[in-house]
Amino acid sequence: MKIAVMGAGAVGCYYGGMLARAGHEVTLIARAHHAQAINAHGLLLETQAFTQRLRMAASTDASAVRGAQWVLFCVKSTDTESAGRALAPHLAEGAVVLSLQNGVDNAERLQAVIGRPVIPAVVYVATEMAGPGHVRHHGRGELVMAPAPASATIATTLGAAGVPVQVSDNVAGALWAKLVLNCAYNALSAITRLPYGEIMHSPGLAVPQVMQDIVHECQRVAQASGIALPADTLDAVLRLAATMPAQMSSTAQDLARGRRSEIDHLNGFIVRRGEALGIATPVNRLLHTLVRLLEKGLPAQQGGAA
Repeated sequence: MKIAVMGAGAVGCYYGGMLARAGHEVTLIARAHHAQAINAHGLLLETQAFTQRLRMAASTDASAVRGAQWVLFCVKSTDTESAGRALAPHLAEGAVVLSLQNGVDNAERLQAVIGRPVIPAVVYVATEMAGPGHVRHHGRGELVMAPAPASATIATTLGAAGVPVQVSDNVAGALWAKLVLNCAYNALSAITRLPYGEIMHSPGLAVPQVMQDIVHECQRVAQASGIALPADTLDAVLRLAATMPAQMSSTAQDLARGRRSEIDHLNGFIVRRGEALGIATPVNRLLHTLVRLLEKGLPAQQGGAA
């Protein structure tokens, strides 16, 4: 199988690496320093079970997706339209495009740009780029994807590569549930510069109550939007830190690297949707504002991986 990863940051490199390890021909479209390192030395995939250096092609240009049967689209939510426009002219006629992104509307936005179906998928993985061409896996790795003609084949192929996949009729609910997790952890991790485990293990501080307030605001917005969230959404949020205690949020990683984050598509999305529906979201608004203040002075987003 020939597969391309558009926006090969931590998430894209992890899934691309797992597929390459299973014998598939994978091309990574990544930032220049990662592409250079991967072309010179291969991708270093460091997981909890193994560490392996994998030889594969990497490029900074979207034209490298030519001939790919699958495209895993992993760019930041802020770059969905611009990356989609760069991708569109190079897609093979029968290529299957999957959106592996944070946020709830990226597949729709990408589909509008490229003019063909996009399969939304929810990503549950803790990863980071530990250096040029070096992806470190901290935990989990499963995907939930929407039904489509290619979904069964994709699920089987990824499963054989060590990536568990569930095909769900309620992927919208799963995307929103992931959004709630991101709203609860991403900004707090970025503001405090702490991993999830240290955030939750804070004796004497009302962190669980803050998490509950964030979640309840998100739940009210989701319900008014016609989205059925799982009944255990709050419990899932509170349990998450135990499954990936060393994980720094993607928002924290972005700010540490001097890059703008996806916060407008996380807590900021809840604020905007709440305003449109007449629902107050003061805690999400505060977190969104604080992260945006931390971003003051950073250069404008120039495209990049999720």
